[in-house]
Order: sequence, then structure tokens, then C-alpha cells
Amino acid sequence: MSKPTEEELKTALKIAARMRDEKIDKYFIAKSLLSHNYRIKYLEEVLRAADRYINQGMSEQERTHLILTIEKAKDAESFTTSNERNSFGLE
Repeated sequence: MSKPTEEELKTALKIAARMRDEKIDKYFIAKSLLSHNYRIKYLEEVLRAADRYINQGMSEQERTHLILTIEKAKDAESFTTSNERNSFGLE
């Protein structure tokens, strides 16, 4: 499956937001798209941080940045699921 273009994604998100607002999302497609789009931005940052950490000699500064981006991704996950989470490494 190919990735949607920026224009396709923008259109889909606009329609999804309208579906949500007008409560015409019987099968939760709009809700799922909006939630996944919100969370994927954080996960993409984790991927970039992990790549930098591995490819730049595993420096302490890059490790710290990686841990912080993981924390942000976990916060986004908790926010979208309305669940509290443990701190990094305490799960």
C-alpha cells in the first residue's frame, strides 16, 4: 500500500474532522485516522532520534534526546487513550 501524498492526507484529515464534528462516524474510521495521525508524528520523531543515536556513535546527548522523544510518544499515547502511564523504564 502506498503512502498518501501530503495533499491526500490533508484532504482525508479535513474530511475526518468534519465527520467527527458532525457525528457521522459509525465505524470510527475518522476517529481512528485522527488519532493515528496525532500519534504518528511522535513515533516518527522517535525513529529519527533512534537513527541519530545509532548512527552518531551512541553519544550520551543523543541517548538523552532519544529517551525524551520516547517519553513524548508515551505521553501522546496516554493522552489519546486516557490512561495514566509509568515513567520510562518502570513498566
